Amino acid sequence: MKLVNIIVAIISGAIVLLGYFIPNEGLQSLRTPLLNWALILSGIAGLVAIINLVFMVHWKKLKEPRTPKMFSLVVLLAFLGTLVVGIISGPSSVSFKSIVTDVAVPIETSLMAMLAISLSYASIKILQRHRNFMGFIFFFAVIFFLVLNTGILAFSTDIPLLRYLLSGLHQLPVAGARGILLGIALGSLVTGIRVLLGTDRPYNG
Repeated sequence: MKLVNIIVAIISGAIVLLGYFIPNEGLQSLRTPLLNWALILSGIAGLVAIINLVFMVHWKKLKEPRTPKMFSLVVLLAFLGTLVVGIISGPSSVSFKSIVTDVAVPIETSLMAMLAISLSYASIKILQRHRNFMGFIFFFAVIFFLVLNTGILAFSTDIPLLRYLLSGLHQLPVAGARGILLGIALGSLVTGIRVLLGTDRPYNG
């Protein structure tokens, strides 16, 4: 059975990979259903994970006598409310998107604020433990970009040289984010090649 799993994984991966480079109709007719099946299975896996988190974890907390129940109750009600509204109105409904956005945007903003505080605290701790060149670079970079993004230097738009300098500095975090995305892409590529060659076998459990 393990050999069958390996053969199916290698053949499926090879078809999908070759479909990106070879514009063949027969190959595309095989590749498209495989990608659709993968999307469906990914959605089902995500749904199973959400149900496990909501009902197995938080429902269990609600039944335990000595655990705080408020957060679990909020999670359960939010999940059920979102699910019911999404099923009734549909995921493309304007009202449904508005509800999700009104909840998601404040949460993301709060997480970004927590991230800024965590980075500031981490930079101070790193500087205390490792007083070297990279520690100072990390500390001053965090503080500088936090100050830069507060808008306190808005007066620089009236000074051409300073405006161009700050505009270039604003691009540095974008370059860092792209570097992280490239690292993720390369890691995913290596993992895919290892699965394709049969070196890694996550489908065997």
